[in-house]
Amino acid sequence: MSLDTGSHLLFGFTMAGLSYLDPAVSGDPTLAQVVMVGTVVGSNAPDFDSVVRLKGYSAYIRYHRGITHSIPAWFIWPAVIGVPLAAGYQVWDHFWTLYGWILLSVLFHVILDLFNTYGVQIARPFVKKWFHLDILAIFEPFLFVVHLGGLWLWYQGADPRQVFGWVYAITVGYIAVRAWHHHRVIDRVLRETGVEGVCHVLPTFHWFHWLFVVETEDGYYTGRVSGRSVQVEDFYPKAQEHSAIQASMKTDGVRAFLSFAQWVHVTCRELQDGYEVIWSDVRFWYDKKLPFGVNVRLDKKGNVVWQRLGWRKRLWDPPFV
Repeated sequence: MSLDTGSHLLFGFTMAGLSYLDPAVSGDPTLAQVVMVGTVVGSNAPDFDSVVRLKGYSAYIRYHRGITHSIPAWFIWPAVIGVPLAAGYQVWDHFWTLYGWILLSVLFHVILDLFNTYGVQIARPFVKKWFHLDILAIFEPFLFVVHLGGLWLWYQGADPRQVFGWVYAITVGYIAVRAWHHHRVIDRVLRETGVEGVCHVLPTFHWFHWLFVVETEDGYYTGRVSGRSVQVEDFYPKAQEHSAIQASMKTDGVRAFLSFAQWVHVTCRELQDGYEVIWSDVRFWYDKKLPFGVNVRLDKKGNVVWQRLGWRKRLWDPPFV
């Protein structure tokens, strides 16, 4: 189980605790049980699209956090989950209560995905653009501890209405503070580096450590913010012209990559028997490396002989997205 999946599972249980603020739920043990099942499933439902990884990584890149996180899916998931539960537990009189709490769990999942760096195609089917606010890490230890602590208090007999009212108030407050801090860091990076461009600041697991990418007309400046220190580390040019680069764009891996990547850096190097084209997404830079992208090898005639899409790092190495 990934850190991301574990968080969503935990939030499903705490959303069930929050539902006790609804008198219909707190006054009916059967409905409370059904709502818990619904919120736990609903909190993870948008990520059911992970099954497409069985078709290959290019399919995963195209579809993960896509249509299952889209506006129509927000309302479809509660129906898909809620109807069988209402039928199985015979709680049709409270169907819309059940539907509403499942909807909240789905929306909370999508909102958290929107706030991290990987992003989400939240506006499908209207536009296929990826949206990411870059405010939260894929796993937030503070939020995990707060929600886990809330579950422990509930297990010890505390009133879930008070416990989870505070848990979610703290959650909203924490996200607001992180958003404010993120905005301040962007201003600081632009001011202290003197680079003119569009600045993107990316979170880490540490509250006061951020990575940044400043996009200019010619390329991308990368660097890090550690406390009061702002340091530029590298520059990656945007454009490189070569016939092998054009030929590599015909591959499924590159097409899938370009449908997802936002800050693209591409290089071409000549080999003894052909060329290697390396496409990278600067968004996921770390430690002077670009660990995510697609590598394509071609022969001297421009025919593709090998390609690989994915991470160029070990599973336990950063960045974690």
